[in-house]
Order: sequence, then C-alpha cells, then structure tokens
Amino acid sequence: MQYPFIEIRGARENNLKNVSLRIPRNCITVLTGVSGSGKSSIAFETIGAEAQRQLNETFTTFVQNFLPRAKKPEADAIENISTAIIINQQRLGGNSRSTVGTITDIYSLIRLLYSRVGKPHAGYSNAFSFNDPAGMCPVCNGLGRKVEANREKLFNRSLSLNEGGITFPAFAVDSWYWKSWAQSGLFDLDKKLENYTEKEWELLLFGKEPEGVIEKFNRLYIKRDTSSLAESTISSLEQYMNYAHCDACNGTRLNQAALNCRINGRNIAELAAMEISELIENIRAIDDPTAATLVPAIADRLQHMIDIGLEYLSLNRETSSLSGGESQRIKMVRHLGSSLTETIYIFDEPSIGLHPRDVHRLNEMLRKLCDKGNTLIVVEHDPEVIRTADHIIDVGPHAGTRGGEIVYEGNFEGLLQSGTLTAKYMNRNLPLKMKYREANGHITLQNANRHNLKNITVQIPTGIFTVITGVAGSGKSSLINGELLERLPEAISIDQSAVSTNIRSNPATYTGIMDEIRRLFAKANNVSPSLFSYNSKGACPDCSGLGFIYTDLAFMEAIRSPCETCSGKRFSTEVLNYKLNGSSITDVLEMTVYQALHFFEKKELKKRLKAIHDVGLDYLTLGQPLSTLSGGECQRIKLAGELHKQGSVYVLDEPTTGLHMSDVGHLLRIIDSLVDGGNTVIVIEHNVDVIRNADWIIDLGPEGGRRGGEVVFEGRPKDIVHAEHSLTGKFLGA
Repeated sequence: MQYPFIEIRGARENNLKNVSLRIPRNCITVLTGVSGSGKSSIAFETIGAEAQRQLNETFTTFVQNFLPRAKKPEADAIENISTAIIINQQRLGGNSRSTVGTITDIYSLIRLLYSRVGKPHAGYSNAFSFNDPAGMCPVCNGLGRKVEANREKLFNRSLSLNEGGITFPAFAVDSWYWKSWAQSGLFDLDKKLENYTEKEWELLLFGKEPEGVIEKFNRLYIKRDTSSLAESTISSLEQYMNYAHCDACNGTRLNQAALNCRINGRNIAELAAMEISELIENIRAIDDPTAATLVPAIADRLQHMIDIGLEYLSLNRETSSLSGGESQRIKMVRHLGSSLTETIYIFDEPSIGLHPRDVHRLNEMLRKLCDKGNTLIVVEHDPEVIRTADHIIDVGPHAGTRGGEIVYEGNFEGLLQSGTLTAKYMNRNLPLKMKYREANGHITLQNANRHNLKNITVQIPTGIFTVITGVAGSGKSSLINGELLERLPEAISIDQSAVSTNIRSNPATYTGIMDEIRRLFAKANNVSPSLFSYNSKGACPDCSGLGFIYTDLAFMEAIRSPCETCSGKRFSTEVLNYKLNGSSITDVLEMTVYQALHFFEKKELKKRLKAIHDVGLDYLTLGQPLSTLSGGECQRIKLAGELHKQGSVYVLDEPTTGLHMSDVGHLLRIIDSLVDGGNTVIVIEHNVDVIRNADWIIDLGPEGGRRGGEVVFEGRPKDIVHAEHSLTGKFLGA
C-alpha cells in the first residue's frame, strides 16, 4: 500500500509547540521561516533523526554498537517514513589525502580506466592511488609535498626535559614516550636543552636506542597513513610539521611508474589537475573498446558536477579547501547517479554559495531527484527555490520561544496570499542605494595570484561598506579569505565555521557575559565567583553540572533522566540559595537576552547584551546550549562578540547564510552601525539586497575557475547594472 504523506503528530523538539504535519511524498517540500523558528527541528531533529533511528534498529545489536546513536525525537507519532539521506551544510573537511576526486569516487573510476587502457601498463587500479604504497610517491608518501617535523615547535630549548622541554603533547613529561628518554641514563633531566652538547642534542633528536624524538615523530605521524586518525588529531599535528613542495613527483603525489602511464598522451595527474569542464572533453575523447563502459560512467558523473555548477573544480582539489556550499553540492552529486527510489532526501539551504545566476541549476537537480520517485525536504530561504516547491511549510511566526508553530501549509500561490513574514518579503526587494560614503583610504592587494586569481591588483576602500561579488569559483574567497587575511591578520573575520557547540557552552559563556554575571553574584553574596559556574565549584555534585544523569544502554538508545538532586538546574543547592535582585543564577540563565537587558544595570554588561540584541538574537536564553543554535544564529553570535570594536577591518563571509528575507534589512543596519562607528566592513555575498546597499562593489569573474579570477567591475551599485560583462549587474538591475 502506498502512503501519500509523511505524518507527524505532536512534535516538541526544541521550540516546536506540539506541531502536527502531513508532508506529501514524492514531492519537493520547502520548509521556510525566520532563523530559529524551528525549521531544522522538524527536518533534521524530528524526521531525519527518527528515520536514522528506525534504520539502525534493523541491524543486529552487535552492529548497532558501532553505529552513531540516534535519540527518539520528542513527538507523539512519526509515521510513513522511509530511509533518509541528510545532505547538510557541514564542510567535507578531511585531511590532505582527501580530494574532490576521492570523495566523489570519480578518481577511482579514472584509476580503473588507466589500469585497463593506459600505456605502458603500470598495474592494477591501486597503482594509480596516492593513498596506496603501490602508487604513492616514495619521497612524499603521496602528499604532494614533503613533510618534516618542525623542531621549533617540538621543543622549547630554554627548558630542561623535566620542565617540559619537549612541547609535543604526546611526548610530554611523564608520558610513556618521555620515560624512554628520561630513564635511558643518557640525558641530564635538569639540564636546559639549549646547554646540550652537539652530541647530546643529536642523540635526543636522532638516537637509535632509545629512538630519537624526531625519528619517533616521523615514524608515528609522518611515515604512517594518517587517514585512520581523527580529523581533530590531524589538525593539532599540523602545527608541529613543516611542508615543502615535493620535487620528486612535482606535487602530483604519484610515483614515476604511474606518471609514465598515459592515455592519449596524458597521465592521470594531468587529468586530475584539469577543471571538470575541460576534463569531461578529454574523457569523452577516449575511444578504446576496453573502456566502452567506463568512459560514459565517468562522463555522467562529471556532467552531474557541471550541472550543479561545480565545473570550475578539479579532481585534485583538497576537500578541506571547499566551502560549505561546495561541500553540500558535492554530496548531492554522489546521490544523483543513484537508482534509489522512495528515499527521503533532506537538504539544509542548498542555495548557499550560489550566485543568483546558478540557482536554476540547483532547482533542476532537485527536480531530477524528486522525479526518480523520491521525497525531498528542503530547508531554504531563497525565493527562487521556494517558488519551485510543490508544497511549502512556513514556520514561525518568529524565532525561539515566539516560534515553533506552523503559520502556513500549501502551494506557492497560497503562500503569497497568506500574510506571513515570508509572504510579505517574497516579492519585496530593498531599493538600490544612491547615497554613498566616501573612503578614507585603501588596502591595496597587489599581484594577487592565489588559486585562479590572475595576478590582479585590487584597492579595497577603507571606512566604508564593500561587497565582493561574483559567481561561485570566481575567486572571491581566494582574494579575501586568502590574500587579504594573510596580509592583514589583525582583521576580524566572521566566517561560517561553527562556534563551540558542546552542551556546556551557551550565549552567556561564549560572549563573556557569564564572567561578569558571576562577579555580580559573588559580590552580592560575599562568596567566590567560581561558585556560580556549573563547570567548577558550583556544579551539582550528582550530575557534575550537566542537569541530567546519562545512562548508557549499549546498543539501545541512551537514557537522559533529569538529575533529582538539582531538578535539572545544574547547580548545587547551596548556590541556588544565593540571589541577585531576588533571582538565583538559574533564574538568570533562563532569562532571554531581552529580559536580561532590562534586569541588569551594569553598563559593561548591558553593552554586551545590547550587542546580542542588535544582531537579532534577543529571543535566545542566556543558558541555551550553543548546540541547539542554527547556522545563521551561530554566525550572528560570533558577530555579537565583535561589535564593540572601533577602527577595525571586519570581513564577513556570506552573512546572509541562514537568514530569512525579513532579517536582511536588520543585518544591513548592523553593518551600517559598524561602518558609522569608524570600521571598514568587507562582505563576500550573493544576496542582491546586500549588494544593492553597498558603498562599493568589487565583482570578480566573469565565470568560475580558469575562466574567472579577474576583476570584472569596481564601483558603485548604481553603475554595476550597466557593466557589460558583469553577471551580478544583470541580476541587480532585474
């Protein structure tokens, strides 16, 4: 029997207020509404979580032990769901061995192609893998660059071994490794390393018995395959390493046998370095009968990348360098070749990072997936994506405690008549700015040539609001996040990376407000400020300040039960008895930013609370875990922590990410107040309303990749609409 709807009854995750919904299957449903209204709570934490949980329960208990835990969502019933594939904004990350080619599996197919067709024959497909000893360059171990231990970081030579002269954490004082040197009898443990004789220093670094520090570091972390290590471990290791170009393979990562093998005169590294738009032509030109099935399979996958607007990428591009939008679109490509049907696909703002010119490509991709017989649930703010939906669910009416309700369900025509915030802003564009601030100076970036930038020289005005625009891959991030921030490290960068999202971190701790609140409580009660921290002395002794008791039930869902001692308030009874103006520390943490702004009188505290209020987050409670915040909320809370500065250069990377159309005007007011306060604001952005209201525009392009990297336009918004080669200008004037 075919069920036409996914049914949700009584959903209460986060701020959802007993929400009941019927989502049509085999259709595209868009969830929209202001940031923090509850869209993600429906899509990811209700539907996605339940689909994952039920899928996990189909495996044996042994297998479930190895699967990520998925908790049962707060809802009365969730029915008629199928397997869900979640395609979120999270960057692909990965280490230097992970590339666009490996993550999409296209490189695996090309390896197979070379093993069958390439001349002279070099071996099986693993002979072309830079992650396999059979194919990797023996000098750089397949990294494309030589890696050496950084002695300056590994040692503090002003200290002795006993004092921590070896600074690498795994080799710290009293560690297993440290004892091998300390107990060898070869070294004076109290002698400063800078006073070691040349022989002693050589022995400590490169000794055979015990193995020297550098030798051991090389063996443990450089010569081994680090792909099995956690990403956080790899990231912390990199500060103890130096990198240099590998001359043996010229950065291609492969050994000579693999590089000598060619098809139509090109080796596999040359193909991997091509942009997708050029690569597909070279693949289609291979007419060897042995490759009759491989060539169309590779070409199909490459065409999917072109269709989604990633034609400017190359297969050898490291995944760690991709933006959130690029990462999400690559995840989409992996599913486009799938024959799965009756699957639920859940997307988190897939239009992020897309120029208005390319949104139609996204819509076509979504429709292709849907037409295969799948159900698509898309969290989105872009009007063009909303317009293409079969079914629209508008969540609101506002954010936080004032949201969590369904304000509209139905088709696009009905939405326009509904009177919701989304309806009001669907066809409303902010006017083109006509009065502009004058710059008080310039930051000159000369001969910028990072990635695809073509040795350009750009003058970025200071003291005004500048927007950097251009299609995806045109060079915006290379120019600003690369060239500018490298030359101006003191600039304040508000990017899309996540803020700390552990359960103990909240808006009060993140913005530094909590320190002042603790001091006020301490002064009012004549006790230590540390008593008012649930991470320190004030924590409830039974739950250690978590507010709940965690019971691990192995393969079954873990149980979180409220702590009976503190009733979930996280503090000890003694601490809860202390008051400030009649309120306990828990009462204060349960206040919204708006309430706290009226509760506290201290000037410095009110200033910081006002900053959170000014970025539109006054509905958050001071103690709300940051892990419950949406992507847009995280970015704005980072901005709130920096609003008090003057005379600074602010760099914002797509600040409209996660922002509802109705909030763009609010963002522009924040930017205006920053500039009026004597700051320089530089924004990378695609949103036409933000571009219209800039004082100055630098448009890069004209296209992405090798066809980009040039300055197409520099000037005022009123003039870009007449710029002949500017794609941005065409959409601004539309």
